[in-house]
Amino acid sequence: MTEPEGVLLVIGSGLRTYREYLVESIHRCARRAGLGLVLLNNLKPTWQRGYFDEIVHVDVFDAGEMLAAAREVAARHRVVGLMCWDEPVVLAAGELAAELGVPGLSVPGVRGCRDKNRTRTVLTAEGLLQPGYALTTGLDEARAAAARIGYPVVLKPRAMGASIGVVFAGDESELDAAFAVAMGAATVDQSRYGGAAIVEGFVRGPEISIDAAVHKGEYLPMFVARKHTGDPPYFEEVGHVVDAGDPLLHDPQLLDVLARAHRALGVEDGITHTEVRLTDRGPLIIEVNGRLGGDLIPFLGKTATGIDPGEVLFAVATGHRPAITPTRHAVAGIRFGYPDHDCLVHEITVPDRAPGLVLAAPMIDRGTTLRLPPGGYLARHSFVVCAADDPVTCGRRLAAAAASVRVDADPVDPPEPGTAFEMPAGLLDVDEHEGVSA
Repeated sequence: MTEPEGVLLVIGSGLRTYREYLVESIHRCARRAGLGLVLLNNLKPTWQRGYFDEIVHVDVFDAGEMLAAAREVAARHRVVGLMCWDEPVVLAAGELAAELGVPGLSVPGVRGCRDKNRTRTVLTAEGLLQPGYALTTGLDEARAAAARIGYPVVLKPRAMGASIGVVFAGDESELDAAFAVAMGAATVDQSRYGGAAIVEGFVRGPEISIDAAVHKGEYLPMFVARKHTGDPPYFEEVGHVVDAGDPLLHDPQLLDVLARAHRALGVEDGITHTEVRLTDRGPLIIEVNGRLGGDLIPFLGKTATGIDPGEVLFAVATGHRPAITPTRHAVAGIRFGYPDHDCLVHEITVPDRAPGLVLAAPMIDRGTTLRLPPGGYLARHSFVVCAADDPVTCGRRLAAAAASVRVDADPVDPPEPGTAFEMPAGLLDVDEHEGVSA
């Protein structure tokens, strides 16, 4: 491979339905800049071959294997930038960027994003609005923490994503079961932050997420997504809506909180996905993720605003200030299909035409068993994406498109008590856990 200008190293592609639009933009930018693209990927290459000059098949979720493969690439090519958008890998990838001397979140920044306990500690010290919280590894610790913080509380694994193992406890009678759910997920987490659960005060208010670029410490918001979740005690995400004209993009209090949080965490260069509750006391950051949003939120942002997240990611990864001026003023949303009960799915049929329909797809293979929390997570069978000129019309179109999804499934018995939770074997990459079906 000729490489007059060097190569960009990409750690993990994700699956086609969820990430090809990003890869396509990055490929176009790299060709324009005279750069090569090298991919380290846990999936055997199929569609990726059309975009990358070299693909190394390696278990990117094993930090040792991934780092060894990356160093071998760096010994052969001049690596000028690094990209990663897969939550379980962002920590090792961020540390690798620092080792290679290319733009990245910084080592403190990526650790502050990945470790939810560190995030809480740093933001509390910064004086930002935060709930009471405690890191726990045992039930007695969790009981004491909840009593000290005050009910209701939320329990969550220290470093998992996609709301896996996040559960509400309204009072002392619900705490033990909630702790078992959170620790069950934390035990599955094989990262350096696995095996611990955070107890924190429950925060009321609408939840949003903000995808933004950070260039040399400057916080540059791209788009806001309004989040829709399932009912407590679990917090599964059922949809998102991005409005190019969302007034929160210009809210001085929110933007100040976001900028201060990123400075406090030490985030320098990259893209972040920050989740925020809009409380009656002001914006409260739930977490800062050191990557692009999942759930096709960046695709919604591109559809609604015209801002291309792949181009933005390429810019910050190569040390340039990105262009984040909207070129479109629309609304785009996604709605996920969930079963009403645990089931074995035989067939999913999604609409190919509907008012405002942009994209629709099944998310599982035939023969997949879907289990709702706490027996399983991300029990999604399909999604629909619609666009419109205003949020009300977009919501109406999403509801109609989602209602036209057809599911042929049979109910199954719940798992035995104490059984570790399941992830659907055929699940396409969603949110932070894009590698679950590798």
